[in-house]
Order: sequence, then C-alpha cells, then structure tokens
Amino acid sequence: MKQWIAWEEHVKLLGRTYIQDEKLWLSLSATGIEFTFTGTSLAFTVQGSTASTIKDNAQNYARYAIYKDDVRILDEVLDQKEKKHVILDEETPVTCTIRLLKLSECAMSTLALCPIETDEEAVLAPTPAKKRKLEIIGDSITCGYGVDDEDFTHPFSTATEDVTKSYSYKTVSALDADYSIFSISGYGIISGYTDNPSIQVKEQQLPNFYPYYGFSNDTFGDSVKPAELAWDFSRFQPDAIVINLGTNDDSFCQDTLEKQLDYKHHYVQFLKEVRCKNPNATIFCILGLMGDRLYPTVVNTVEEYKKETGDTKLYALHIPPQIESDGLVSDYHPTSRSHDKAAAVLVPFIRVMMSWNDTENI
Repeated sequence: MKQWIAWEEHVKLLGRTYIQDEKLWLSLSATGIEFTFTGTSLAFTVQGSTASTIKDNAQNYARYAIYKDDVRILDEVLDQKEKKHVILDEETPVTCTIRLLKLSECAMSTLALCPIETDEEAVLAPTPAKKRKLEIIGDSITCGYGVDDEDFTHPFSTATEDVTKSYSYKTVSALDADYSIFSISGYGIISGYTDNPSIQVKEQQLPNFYPYYGFSNDTFGDSVKPAELAWDFSRFQPDAIVINLGTNDDSFCQDTLEKQLDYKHHYVQFLKEVRCKNPNATIFCILGLMGDRLYPTVVNTVEEYKKETGDTKLYALHIPPQIESDGLVSDYHPTSRSHDKAAAVLVPFIRVMMSWNDTENI
C-alpha cells in the first residue's frame, strides 16, 4: 500500500482547503479534491472532529460525495469519527478521474481527508487547471440549503443540503471554471436572518469572515477554528466574482429606508475589500431568488461604488424570484429547478460581460 497526502503536486485542490497533520480539512461548500488516477486500488479515509460527529448532532453531520469520471458513486454523511471507502479494487490498472466534494456548508461541520491509499504502482496527478476562475459569495441559497427535502415545512439538515444542485455550482460548471464558493446560511451584509425586524443579527455579517477560511461551529481537528485562520488570497485570484447577499438582510431591513441605506453603506465597504483582495476580478452583484425587495438598493450600491471609486468592473443583475409552481424545499428554499432558472439568467450574463463566447449549455 502507498499513501498520498493531498498536496497540490498530487491533486487539484477545490476551494479553500487547509492541511493539518497530513490531513486535508474541508469546511466550505464544494471544497474538495480532483485528480486523475491510474492503478488497481484506491481508498479514501475521512474523519470528522469530535464536535461534528457526536450522536446528538445528526442534523449537522458533514455530507460529502465521491465521483468517478463525473458520475457520483458515493453520497454519505459523516456520522462517526472515521469512515473508510474503497473506491477501486481491480485486477488490472484502470485510468479515471476522481473527485471528492463536501456537499454541506461550513457552519455546521468540517471534514478531513486522510492520506489517500493506493497500490504501490499507482499514479496520481492533479487535473489540469481550467482557463477561467470564478468565486461565488453568498448565503443559504448559494449553499443549496434543503434542496433534497421537498417538504418546505421541514427544518435544516446537512443531509438534505447539496451545493451541486445550487445555482452556484451549476454556474461554475456551465462556465467550465475553477472555483471558490464562500457561503454561509443565514448570513448577510449587515444582518443575519431574523424573524423580528427590530433585532439585528450582527454576529452573522458575512464580510467579517471573508478574509478567513470561513465560519464554523466546528473546528479543523479538535482545536483550530476556520474563522481564526487568515486566507491567502494569492492562492486563488478569480476572473469574476458573484456576490449574492441581501436575502437575510431583507428580513431585518424590510421597507425601512434607514436600514436599507445602512445595508448599502456596508455593502460598498465590502465591495472595496473584495476589490482589494481581488484586484483584477469583474464583480457581479445579484439578488432576487428568494425575494427581490432589496434589489433596487443593490443597483444603487453598485452605482455609488462606481462613482466613489471610479472602478467600472462591476455589474448588478436581477434574478427573478422563485415561483410556487416550481415547488419549495426545506424552510421555503429553492428547488433544483429554481436554481436551474437562476443559473440560466446568470450564466449568459457573465458570458457576455466577460466576453466568454462559448456555447456550453447549463
């Protein structure tokens, strides 16, 4: 048996990943690895921290998937400290592409990939870099919250969250882009979701966490908090960035002009930080899938930012709200069909504005 640590010379790293004690830790949605494999045997061992795998935490277990040649061959939740998965056990060598993805979001739980086990003669190599890079910043919509639970009265569970069925992953796939997805359910620019408009949820302001590996109630290992680890932005410089934040802010702002202006002010400040960290990216500010009341403020935010900074590589885009006939999933979130429709609006807009004039379909 041969062991391979998930370093970049062996695998392509997807999203913001963290190495600790020869284990690759994943927190954010759609983080993972991808590589080409030639050999006869291949096995993954995945681990969770103590906090993420306790028995009374079932709604928060990390969900993950493994793909062979773009076909999902495994879909699991990590309901114990460690699981081993034999991916291949062949008599003669095979060549294929393997991908492991964390399907659930960062806030609830983390996941570690231990050194990959293969036969002694196996060869691993990172899949080639794509010619485009895209980052998407958002909330539960971007995470694919509840997309596998067709009862809209049901509460959140990581077992029904699948980022690959969200507009975000559909968009990066349609554009054939390498990606980073930074999304946390319930978070906003100035407030997280609240069922009382007089209460502002300041602890769920996503811009506070953007410079780090994300926010999680869990840890990397049993000690390291993602929100205390600074992210090195030189590791991934996107060509384009999509920001989809405002749905949760709307629960606080509603029709109050003063609150909407505060949202705009802080959104402008966040755009300045995003630009500082990503100097060459074109930025797309979108809103609407779960309500578009704040969209006019998003438009005003973009215009104010452009006027204040002289930076014109910025666009606003309205995403039509989900409709009842397309169904609703957990906590009134969008179905996969609604995500398809959102991606069908976003993808061609990005293509035109970025002059990415290919013809792939989503």
